[in-house]
Amino acid sequence: MNTQHGPKLIDRYSPSERLNHWITAITFLMLAFSGLALFHPSMFWFTQFFGGPTWTRILHPYIGLVMFVSFSLLALKFWHHNLLTRNDIVWLRRIGDVVRNREEGLPEVDRYNAGQKLLFWTMIGTISVLLLTGIVIWRPWFAHYFPIDIVRLALLLHAVCAFIIICSIIVHIYAALWIKGTLGAMVRGTVTRAWARKHHPGWYKQVTEGEKH
Repeated sequence: MNTQHGPKLIDRYSPSERLNHWITAITFLMLAFSGLALFHPSMFWFTQFFGGPTWTRILHPYIGLVMFVSFSLLALKFWHHNLLTRNDIVWLRRIGDVVRNREEGLPEVDRYNAGQKLLFWTMIGTISVLLLTGIVIWRPWFAHYFPIDIVRLALLLHAVCAFIIICSIIVHIYAALWIKGTLGAMVRGTVTRAWARKHHPGWYKQVTEGEKH
């Protein structure tokens, strides 16, 4: 059960979970900018943030490994909170009410809502493919072990998955800013009881259950 901090705050993330999240977030941004720089000439100027084009090419795959390990730790910690339920299907069907902030008539949301769960599984899928394709195209270490057609296919899949995850994270950031209190949970580790009761009533009931005894 989460530790309570006074009458109004509830723990949502521990210091280690927040650190893990921010390592994943920072390495993702570094990968996005370095990858875009290598993908298209119009974004090549991003290489200046990594010490030039040569260092960008060198650092990009190593940063990718760091993000993979960091995200894997998060995935192992939270996968069981991200399993879709019937309530999640109903929540998705009534996404219009969610967008209009009419959450009172929606099914109870547990620790994460259906949108957050879909993002989680999207990240698992895309990051896994990015790792595998990244190994195939990683010069000079591994690319020469594969036929050129496999390398070209890996490049295409790498670009497609990168596009998907970048778009997904943009939506994730927007939602975190849109729902007041969400970003604060990942900075301070706590949320107000009112926030938990409104946005994640199922989770709120779980963490406050012991107070009734």
